[in-house]
Amino acid sequence: VMDTAIIAKAPVRLLVAGMGDALSTWFEAKACYDARATSMAGGQSTVAALSLARLCYDTLLAEGEKARFAAQHTGLPALADDAGLCVDAFGGLPGVDTAYYATQFGYEKGDDTNVRALLEQMQGQDNRRAAMVSTLVAVRSPQDPEPLIAVGRVVGEITRAPRGSNGFGFDPVMFIPQFGQTFAELPTEVKNAHSHRGRAAQQMLALMRERWF
Repeated sequence: VMDTAIIAKAPVRLLVAGMGDALSTWFEAKACYDARATSMAGGQSTVAALSLARLCYDTLLAEGEKARFAAQHTGLPALADDAGLCVDAFGGLPGVDTAYYATQFGYEKGDDTNVRALLEQMQGQDNRRAAMVSTLVAVRSPQDPEPLIAVGRVVGEITRAPRGSNGFGFDPVMFIPQFGQTFAELPTEVKNAHSHRGRAAQQMLALMRERWF
């Protein structure tokens, strides 16, 4: 869930188009590497970095379509959002399978099973670097020729065991060096202000103020 308190400050009505199951294979964490930051691929090959940049390109197209679809069917400006976890050791995955990550290893879908599956798959991995990324696309109308695009990104490390009870998803294993804690250990207001979603929302609000209002 994005930080709606930030977007709510915008002085226009917006339809926020969330992610539905039918769209999840497109939107779930494909935003993990924006084309302006392919360097976060670290020691991966050039081919891998280009593939990750392509994922971002596909995501922006898909989210743009989602926002335009919502605007067309409501007559309102629309904001489409998505976020995901990208693990360096897995070449940027879970990627599109973030929400259903555990199911490919025989577990039921759920936050706890996703965390368990991730830690099991990372056993023996010394490279724990990962990023949480959120992408927002906003349009004023279905025909808007200049959609607004905001990308929020937080880099950290995957812990070797869950820590903390706040948050959701992979928060208990996403360690943020800046705070010396996982997202799940941070107070909610601190996480919201510094999370990938919070950063993307702040960027989007600034863009709206600059170009729309």
